[in-house]
Amino acid sequence: MAGSKNILSQEVQTFIEESLTVNFSKLALQKNPFPEISWNEILTQIASKLKAKDKLPTWFQTKDILYPSKLSIEQTSSEITAQHKASIISGESIIDLTGGFGVDAYYFSKRFKKVIHCELKEDLQAIVSNNIEKLKLTNVESLLGDSTEILQKLNHKFDWIYIDPSRRSDAKGKVFMLQDCLPNVPANLNSYFNYTSNILIKTAPILDISAGINELEFVKEIHIVALNGEVKEVLWLLENNYSGKIKIKTINLNKEQNEEFDFVMGDNLNFPDYGLPKKFIYEPNAAILKSGAFDQVAIHYSLEKLHQHSHLYTSIDLIDFPGRKFKISNTFDYNKSNMKKFMLEQKANITIRNFPETVENIRKKWKISDGGNIYSFFTTDLNNSKIVLICEKI
Repeated sequence: MAGSKNILSQEVQTFIEESLTVNFSKLALQKNPFPEISWNEILTQIASKLKAKDKLPTWFQTKDILYPSKLSIEQTSSEITAQHKASIISGESIIDLTGGFGVDAYYFSKRFKKVIHCELKEDLQAIVSNNIEKLKLTNVESLLGDSTEILQKLNHKFDWIYIDPSRRSDAKGKVFMLQDCLPNVPANLNSYFNYTSNILIKTAPILDISAGINELEFVKEIHIVALNGEVKEVLWLLENNYSGKIKIKTINLNKEQNEEFDFVMGDNLNFPDYGLPKKFIYEPNAAILKSGAFDQVAIHYSLEKLHQHSHLYTSIDLIDFPGRKFKISNTFDYNKSNMKKFMLEQKANITIRNFPETVENIRKKWKISDGGNIYSFFTTDLNNSKIVLICEKI
């Protein structure tokens, strides 16, 4: 980073701090008060620090931290997901082959005695080196260069290798298959296992679980991590020569209480019970929906499923459930007369599950505005009837 030393001067850091509460668009039009530093560099520090305020509070609250572009901050792990990721592995040493801004390396440092952070981009590696010092990380070392070459040069057996492949390709734009990412993990797996017996891979939420299993070898566990109802990352734990069944662990991280649901692929292949809507309705959280455990969750919680493809569940008595819970106040067949009678000119939250119309189309057709305390599910029941559930959220 060209002006990093000047940017860390007390005068500039004070300016950056004071500018966090100023309208950024107006600020960008101001004259640069520090002509010895690029105005764009200063603006980048301000924009990225603002972005880090909620996502990376440890960095935000630490003095003299340097920031990369706002896009880099957007793409990095949040502290909450990085902390969870580090909690599932531990050991003497780990090498992060795709280090980036170093958030994952920071949390690995709390679980490992030695952490190696690899970064290909010189500017970003210089930023991370500065921040390692400011964050007082004595067991993290950042190395500049191609991670494959670094692995060969170090020629060390690590307890774990961590990889977060870049999902941007010069040739294809944004990509999702592992073989199209950088590095190409499937092609390099044999090489990686020369330096470890355990590999942790982070992939995009959009990657299909079956596709990932087909691309990889020796998958032992898959962790699906959601934050406040949105899947943020899928983690793949590989153990060299592992040939057993794959355990899938889902978690929805939130302020109230983390929701967890685990199962083993291929186990408990029974069919759930089906039933018409009763007193309560349940919608699994996003991590469970991503995992495909539609039948397993019904069987585990002794719930009846509304339809094979609806992925909504019902019971007479209220239970604790990893997802949203609702009390049903009304159920009716989806038709013109019922919609006019029960929902015309209503304000309601709308969810569709196994239903032929879109939310936008339903709102437009029946003049239903968004919001309020009424929650409605447009779905299909076990008799293949299109129905509407009017509910109150619990």
